[in-house]
Amino acid sequence: MSSTSKKHQSFCSESMKGKPVTAVPGIGPVRGGQLQTQGYHKATDVLGKYLTVNENRNQFQGWLRDESGANAKQQGDCYKAMREWSDNNL
Repeated sequence: MSSTSKKHQSFCSESMKGKPVTAVPGIGPVRGGQLQTQGYHKATDVLGKYLTVNENRNQFQGWLRDESGANAKQQGDCYKAMREWSDNNL
Protein backbone atom coordinates (compact mmCIF):
# COMPACT_ATOMS: atom_id res chain seq x y z
CA MET A 1 0.00 0.00 0.00
CA SER A 2 1.38 3.36 -1.03
CA SER A 3 1.53 6.19 1.46
CA THR A 4 1.61 9.83 0.49
CA SER A 5 2.42 12.87 2.57
CA LYS A 6 -0.07 15.57 3.50
CA LYS A 7 1.89 17.90 1.22
CA HIS A 8 1.40 15.47 -1.68
CA GLN A 9 -2.31 14.99 -0.98
CA SER A 10 -2.90 18.73 -0.70
CA PHE A 11 -0.85 19.53 -3.80
CA CYS A 12 -2.60 16.95 -5.98
CA SER A 13 -6.09 17.96 -4.88
CA GLU A 14 -5.80 21.68 -5.58
CA SER A 15 -5.09 24.02 -8.45
CA MET A 16 -1.42 24.64 -9.06
CA LYS A 17 -2.00 28.21 -10.19
CA GLY A 18 0.07 30.72 -8.24
CA LYS A 19 1.79 28.16 -6.01
CA PRO A 20 5.50 28.63 -5.39
CA VAL A 21 7.93 25.93 -6.46
CA THR A 22 8.32 24.95 -2.79
CA ALA A 23 4.68 23.81 -2.73
CA VAL A 24 5.69 20.84 -4.89
CA PRO A 25 6.31 17.63 -2.92
CA GLY A 26 10.01 16.83 -2.78
CA ILE A 27 10.98 20.48 -3.11
CA GLY A 28 11.70 22.30 0.10
CA PRO A 29 13.39 25.65 0.73
CA VAL A 30 16.90 24.56 -0.33
CA ARG A 31 15.88 22.74 -3.53
CA GLY A 32 13.36 25.48 -4.24
CA GLY A 33 16.07 28.10 -3.95
CA GLN A 34 18.25 26.19 -6.40
CA LEU A 35 15.37 25.93 -8.87
CA GLN A 36 14.56 29.61 -8.49
CA THR A 37 18.14 30.54 -9.39
CA GLN A 38 17.61 28.49 -12.57
CA GLY A 39 14.41 30.41 -13.38
CA TYR A 40 11.82 27.96 -12.02
CA HIS A 41 9.78 30.03 -9.57
CA LYS A 42 6.31 28.46 -9.67
CA ALA A 43 4.92 24.94 -9.43
CA THR A 44 3.62 25.41 -12.97
CA ASP A 45 7.22 25.91 -14.16
CA VAL A 46 8.07 22.44 -12.84
CA LEU A 47 4.94 21.01 -14.46
CA GLY A 48 6.03 22.58 -17.74
CA LYS A 49 9.38 20.81 -17.54
CA TYR A 50 7.63 17.54 -16.68
CA LEU A 51 5.47 17.90 -19.79
CA THR A 52 8.35 18.93 -22.07
CA VAL A 53 10.20 15.70 -21.28
CA ASN A 54 7.00 13.85 -22.26
CA GLU A 55 6.41 12.73 -18.67
CA ASN A 56 9.53 10.57 -18.83
CA ARG A 57 10.52 9.62 -15.30
CA ASN A 58 14.26 9.25 -15.93
CA GLN A 59 14.57 12.49 -17.86
CA PHE A 60 12.49 14.46 -15.36
CA GLN A 61 14.28 13.13 -12.31
CA GLY A 62 17.67 13.66 -13.98
CA TRP A 63 16.71 17.26 -14.74
CA LEU A 64 15.61 17.80 -11.13
CA ARG A 65 18.87 16.32 -9.82
CA ASP A 66 20.98 18.43 -12.18
CA GLU A 67 19.10 21.70 -11.59
CA SER A 68 18.52 21.48 -7.86
CA GLY A 69 20.70 18.74 -6.41
CA ALA A 70 17.62 16.76 -5.35
CA ASN A 71 18.31 13.30 -3.97
CA ALA A 72 16.53 10.14 -5.18
CA LYS A 73 13.67 10.43 -2.66
CA GLN A 74 13.06 14.09 -3.48
CA GLN A 75 13.15 13.32 -7.19
CA GLY A 76 10.66 10.48 -6.75
CA ASP A 77 8.31 12.55 -4.59
CA CYS A 78 8.30 15.36 -7.13
CA TYR A 79 7.78 13.01 -10.08
CA LYS A 80 4.88 11.23 -8.35
CA ALA A 81 3.21 14.56 -7.58
CA MET A 82 3.57 15.79 -11.17
CA ARG A 83 2.26 12.48 -12.52
CA GLU A 84 -0.73 12.34 -10.20
CA TRP A 85 -1.60 16.02 -10.64
CA SER A 86 -1.44 15.81 -14.43
CA ASP A 87 -3.39 12.53 -14.52
CA ASN A 88 -6.15 14.15 -12.46
CA ASN A 89 -6.19 17.57 -14.11
CA LEU A 90 -5.03 17.37 -17.72
